[in-house]
Amino acid sequence: MKRLFFILLTLVSVSAFAQQKTERPLVQFSGVVLNADSTSIVPYVSITNVSFKKQINLSNYKGYFSFVAHEKDTLIFTSIGYASTTVVIPEHVSDKSYTLQVRLHSQSIHLPVVRVFPWATTDEFHKDFLSMKIADDDLEIARKNLSGKSIASLERTLPLNAQDHQTLNFQDMHNNIVNQHSLMPNPLLNPFAWAALIKEISDGNKSRGVSDSN
Repeated sequence: MKRLFFILLTLVSVSAFAQQKTERPLVQFSGVVLNADSTSIVPYVSITNVSFKKQINLSNYKGYFSFVAHEKDTLIFTSIGYASTTVVIPEHVSDKSYTLQVRLHSQSIHLPVVRVFPWATTDEFHKDFLSMKIADDDLEIARKNLSGKSIASLERTLPLNAQDHQTLNFQDMHNNIVNQHSLMPNPLLNPFAWAALIKEISDGNKSRGVSDSN
């Protein structure tokens, strides 16, 4: 029993010693990630240690990173919009510290062209296209705006400008000068006006007769 225990103890010691001999030295790996095209920083880059359980580290918003790794570890730097870069930590690093500027090259991804149509089928598109009302060109719009009907409609809606007011004033002054020595007829002394008034009153349209007499 003692011999068996001694053998087991020897095997455990040899295994621990061998593991200690094969374990690689630790290294404080630090650095900054830059854009290789513009030397600007690349923030939040994923750093995967494929040599040690695929451990993942992340650079900060300034592109800086610092973590513990081993000598000869292989690390992959990845970021969206950039090609991945592989870095291998060398052996026999002095002061157990390794600093590096990692540069990532921007990567353009060409996506296939996607055409979006509001019609489910080609037949629906042809139907809508044939029934579509085409807008007037500049010449047709000018022709409609300069037509007599359009100008008459604008005259009824647009206010008078300064020239219109001046024309009306000159016309009023001209009428006053022409009629200044003439006697203006009094509608109350016109028998035809009285006959029309009596007829309208007899027809029951009193309101209109009063307004006309005024």
